Amino acid sequence: MTTQSETHRTINSVWKIEQPRLIAGLTRMVRDISLAEELAQDALIIALKKWPETGVPTNPGAWLMQTAKRRAIDYFRHRKMAATKLEEVGRSIEDDAPDHEAEIIESLDDDVGDDLLRLIFTSCHPILPAESRVALTLRLLGGLTTEEIARAFLAAEPTIGQRIVRAKKAIADAGIPFEVPRGPEREERLGSVLGVLYLIFNEGYSATSGDDLIRPQLCDEAMRLGRILARLSPDDSEVHALVALMEIQASRTAARTDRNGQPVLLLDQDRSRWDQLLIRRGLAALDRAIALGGENAPYALQAAIAACHARARKAADTDWARIAALYGTLSQVTPSPVIELNRAVAVSMADGPAAALVLIDAIKDDPTLRNYHLLYGVRGDLLGKLGRHTEAMLEFRRAAELTRNEREKSYLLGRAEQSA
Repeated sequence: MTTQSETHRTINSVWKIEQPRLIAGLTRMVRDISLAEELAQDALIIALKKWPETGVPTNPGAWLMQTAKRRAIDYFRHRKMAATKLEEVGRSIEDDAPDHEAEIIESLDDDVGDDLLRLIFTSCHPILPAESRVALTLRLLGGLTTEEIARAFLAAEPTIGQRIVRAKKAIADAGIPFEVPRGPEREERLGSVLGVLYLIFNEGYSATSGDDLIRPQLCDEAMRLGRILARLSPDDSEVHALVALMEIQASRTAARTDRNGQPVLLLDQDRSRWDQLLIRRGLAALDRAIALGGENAPYALQAAIAACHARARKAADTDWARIAALYGTLSQVTPSPVIELNRAVAVSMADGPAAALVLIDAIKDDPTLRNYHLLYGVRGDLLGKLGRHTEAMLEFRRAAELTRNEREKSYLLGRAEQSA
């Protein structure tokens, strides 16, 4: 017999998966992002009340959408909105006959039939500041909380909250159409869209908070949308490079945790569990990006780093010198303390922990890294390799205090105990 707590856990899991599609579909209907979010939340509240009594429906996503649509009808009726809007939303509920044309369009995932892609392009309109575009899209499509987005940006939570509120108001006030633009307008927004997709992928690849290290549905959605963009912009090297990067990274998913869900470091992973199809697809996309002249662009450099790992049959075969060199180039193209942190990891493998610690100590006081748990985790690892175990223990404890992911916290506390 299913307990109420089990049902609530199921609802939370369903919500993480269905929320972006729900908001995107509702935005297409009501043409108002804030209203779409409210309607989606109303559907969730109703589910929390009803499902523990009736059980989780066979198709929970469809149940949530139908419930949200009914709430939309109530909203428009209560406010005596235009009768055409009421008729439009009502017809979509009452018509039980399958819409084969809509199903065909949706299956093609083109720039006409994909609500999620429309929502990304709407959220990435140039009327919004760059940081607001990313924050809003992560909120709507990534399903991230304001706290999680703040941690991803290494920014204050109130700052992110204000960005999101202002962005939604700006879109509403400007009457921005809910569509995938064409021609030069699409190209103008493409860079922002790619950045958002990669942040969504990263949140799936290494969850900011919660009990799971990985949120595969976010990775899958980011890759799916990336492939659509590659079809829409076949001559854009960075689109292909981002697809390459995501697919090569995602190829390791099955090997990144053990049977208990605990993290498995890259060097310790069973490479026979890496998805070779994704690797082949990723390498082909990287070749395409390079052929289009984008070899030294940011996503292509990151994809090339991932490719070095993918091509190594054994951890010992990894070309760490090349990885360190690629990070050096990437650091010149897009200077960032996080990139320097990653370069230090590669340098530690190529030249030893002492050389890497010099790089780490040069950036450890950077304000943007003050609450970045990976900085302390990497520094703890280097100190441990140098025999400075007490210092290593303190760094691992600090990293554990800062992470909000329970799997990472458990792993880091274990490293601290080993160093004691």
